[in-house]
Amino acid sequence: MRAGPVGRLHHLILDCADPAAAAAFWSAVLGRPITYDDGDFVVVSGDTTTSGLAFQRAPEHRPPTWPDPAVPQQMHHDVMVDDLVVAAEQVLALGATRRPGGDHVFADPAGHPFCLIPRPGWAPPVRPVVAEEE
Repeated sequence: MRAGPVGRLHHLILDCADPAAAAAFWSAVLGRPITYDDGDFVVVSGDTTTSGLAFQRAPEHRPPTWPDPAVPQQMHHDVMVDDLVVAAEQVLALGATRRPGGDHVFADPAGHPFCLIPRPGWAPPVRPVVAEEE
């Protein structure tokens, strides 16, 4: 007999030196608002009752050096996008940096790696196409 879940994912929490900057970056990348900010803990989510990403101040945080194993990647995001080239330009303009490991591997301003991936066929468009008026 399978028991019900023990819990439900609330937030994915990332340590960083500057929670506000990390949250601003991911808010812009994902198009989600900052829904909580006490200075040391900042949340990006759809609304105040939705799980999301949270960033907590860690003054001694050492950014990952991945793929160099000196400081492991710790975690990474896969971000689905409609257009890899356009999305790469956008994340770079927001403060991301390119990382070794592929054309679509980046780090956010706090050094956390993330990959841009083509939107899978089962997923609706990230930015729905709007029909032009004639």
